[in-house]
Amino acid sequence: MYNKITPPTTGEKITFKNGEPVVPDNPIIPFIRGDGTGIDIWPATEKVLDAAVAKAYQGKRKISWFKVYAGDEACDLYGTYQYLPEDTLTAIKEYGVAIKGPLTTPVGGGIRSLNVALRQIFDLYACVRPCRYYAGTPSPHKNPEKLDVIVYRENTEDIYLGIEWKQGSEIGDRLISILNKELIPATPEHGKKQIPLDAGIGIKPISKTGSQRLVRRAIKHALTLPKDKQQVTLVHKGNIMKYTEGAFRDWGYELATSEFRQETVTERESWILSNKEKNPNISLEDNARQFDPGFDALTPEKKAQIVKEVETVLNSIWETHGNGKWKEKVLVNDRIADSIFQQIQTRPDEYSILATMNLNGDYLSDAAAAIVGGLGMGPGANIGDACAVFEATHGTAPKHAGLDRINPGSVILSGVMMLEYLGWQEAADLIKKGLSDAIANSQVTYDLARLLEPPVEPLKCSEFADAIIKHFG
Repeated sequence: MYNKITPPTTGEKITFKNGEPVVPDNPIIPFIRGDGTGIDIWPATEKVLDAAVAKAYQGKRKISWFKVYAGDEACDLYGTYQYLPEDTLTAIKEYGVAIKGPLTTPVGGGIRSLNVALRQIFDLYACVRPCRYYAGTPSPHKNPEKLDVIVYRENTEDIYLGIEWKQGSEIGDRLISILNKELIPATPEHGKKQIPLDAGIGIKPISKTGSQRLVRRAIKHALTLPKDKQQVTLVHKGNIMKYTEGAFRDWGYELATSEFRQETVTERESWILSNKEKNPNISLEDNARQFDPGFDALTPEKKAQIVKEVETVLNSIWETHGNGKWKEKVLVNDRIADSIFQQIQTRPDEYSILATMNLNGDYLSDAAAAIVGGLGMGPGANIGDACAVFEATHGTAPKHAGLDRINPGSVILSGVMMLEYLGWQEAADLIKKGLSDAIANSQVTYDLARLLEPPVEPLKCSEFADAIIKHFG
């Protein structure tokens, strides 16, 4: 099956059932070392993961690592522009779960992005990025400990699908002509809008299927969290892009209130239920007036719609969600994208899981990571129904490669996510404790050491791994 690699002789395959992994005690897991600083951070990560599994399970569980290739390292072995060889794709498909370091974005040939390619090839539709604070980590914010969010970013659609045409290209010009002369004039709401003739063109597809499967995973994750963190916020720019981002919001609510009707309550429903609990005799109109402050200024038609909404909610879920029972449900709400960027800084403790489309999620996960210490402390996972790839969220930083100085925290924490995904929570908890205690004791790599007050002598990348292991306890 393979051209230049050989699987381990011991270990078993991870399989999938109903979108969830079925994990043996000795799984074979492919790993991609990564380009640039991958040469430093992967050995540190492997050492920490193996030590945690050994300590947690006393030999009853063990990972059999399977080295596969991507990026520059793959080109060295397989030839020019062979950034993502068939061997690697076969191994990830066969064994189901993989982990990787940072990869180079090809320049001058090959494919646009190895990370995007892996997500699309294996339909890894959920990019999951937790952002939480570890005490002692330098941060530009006064209270970074208040932020504890998980970004669920749709991974396969939006402009990242990569369907676009260069300005001046024959197909691009033809598409602009069709839009300007036929499609836009045939759509009254677009009025006299026209696309500039010298524009590049990109397509932004957002599907109901893609939106709802992401929100489904986000809600399932929320159900595993402590009660005070059981909240999913749909992030969108639907006030402007009504049929793409606005549809994402609507489809998210539709899924929550149908497939998860007994487990969820929307924010608007919670207001309606709460009003009736405070005043059992409240009229439908007064209830509408209380949860929609601009009610009295609305047109009669809009007022009637909101009153009908109140009546429908009370008739359909009062028995199952009323009298305070809604407080035990997963709360589903939504926020405009530009607003949420502000609110994760000013009111971070009000949010838990943020479900978002591709581009917004890319920006938002990096912004959240900056609050809690930067991308060096930001883990990531790309998850589908039959495969999962865990990854560093930062770049290759080639100028630091081979110097044993870079922070391996992102890949180590991605390994923690992988252990949790496998159901190996005990090993994951050991690493989180070890990393937290190491940072709290100012045992950190240069990127964090230079920001501490007073400054401390930095650890090497390999020494940081050793410090984490020593703090397992």
